Amino acid sequence: MSTRSTAARRAAHDRGLMAERLCALRLRLAGWRILARRYETPVGELDIVAKRGALIAFVEVKHRAAREDALETVTARQRRRIEDAASIFLSRHPNWRKLSLRFDVMVVTPWRWPSHVPDAWRPERSGAVP
Repeated sequence: MSTRSTAARRAAHDRGLMAERLCALRLRLAGWRILARRYETPVGELDIVAKRGALIAFVEVKHRAAREDALETVTARQRRRIEDAASIFLSRHPNWRKLSLRFDVMVVTPWRWPSHVPDAWRPERSGAVP
């Protein structure tokens, strides 16, 4: 593996971490409480889990040059993975299972404040998320 590809991957990783920090800040400023960031499960990671009132949002963060490109990267396969990870999160935190749930996407583009797409999708499979 070349040094350049390793450096490029590291730079992309660092941009992703910065994007997640910016999105968490934007959510906090909007009154959300951050329950978890980079929450690891056996099926994948949840970028941000946030709560406001009786609502929990599972937020996927994307950093791209254009908003439309970022939204296109949240594929059906990735949505299912996030839904499965959300189910695991809720099984580990049963006190939050009774709250309303939603899946959001936040997009970070260069020189812009993060864009928040609330309720970006609903689970397609019954029982995917309680």
